Amino acid sequence: MSQKQKQSDRDSVPTFGVTATAETATKTTVEAREFEFVIDEPEELGGENDGPNPVEYLAGSLAGCLNVVCHLVADEYGIEIDDLEFEIEGALDPSKLLEDAAGVRAGYQGLRVEITATTDADEATLQKWLAAVEDRCPVTDNVANETPVAIELTTR
Repeated sequence: MSQKQKQSDRDSVPTFGVTATAETATKTTVEAREFEFVIDEPEELGGENDGPNPVEYLAGSLAGCLNVVCHLVADEYGIEIDDLEFEIEGALDPSKLLEDAAGVRAGYQGLRVEITATTDADEATLQKWLAAVEDRCPVTDNVANETPVAIELTTR
């Protein structure tokens, strides 16, 4: 593949997105391609508990993306993976959400990801595999690095 062709491929980066509608103050219906899902808060946070909350979806998105990249990189490295499980959790201080608390992040303070893999690959290969997975996972990149977000308001 020529350099010109590689650059051309990078210039045509696909775009992914969703549309969403507020059903209540805590419940949102989201459409992505031909799929629809509900985001809601648990009852103790004023919701109806009709679906995971936004930060749970973020953790789930990370698990889903890691799953794809883990298998992709394992195939490239010739690693056979019989089973993968992900446990992701993080602390979130609600004080910024509930009031303008100075010096407190609104989001996760950090995320801990535990991947349990059933494989016969040796430890050195698995460490190289894990480093490549961390480097290549789009959701890990978005969570670990600043991603510009432009929020615009349209009124009707």
